[in-house]
Amino acid sequence: QVQLVESGGGSVQPGGSLRLSCALSGFTASGNCVAWFRQSPGKEREVVATITGNNFLYYAEAVEGRFTISRDHAHNSVFLQMDSLRPEDTAMYYCAARFGAPCNVRSSRTDFPHWGQGTQVAVSS
Repeated sequence: QVQLVESGGGSVQPGGSLRLSCALSGFTASGNCVAWFRQSPGKEREVVATITGNNFLYYAEAVEGRFTISRDHAHNSVFLQMDSLRPEDTAMYYCAARFGAPCNVRSSRTDFPHWGQGTQVAVSS
């Protein structure tokens, strides 16, 4: 059984940082596609960053240069380091995983069969 568990969300002031973690079980993160999505109230769930099985990294334009996705093979985990946070980054953040492609910023939620429950990020002063 595949399980993805996110953690690390919270409240932060603009300009602050958070590091989200996604612990995977029943699915090997190494060599496969893992992504971070986010969803704000009233908006569609959108891809934030993806890491492919070959370690190619893709970022949505809105977070390019501020967010970093990485993978820890030993602990079967994927992380999202978020720096220079802005109020518009406020959302529920989800970890998602799949075999194969696509695995880039054009990926949609329907491309991913495995999801975590989400972790809330709030950025405000």
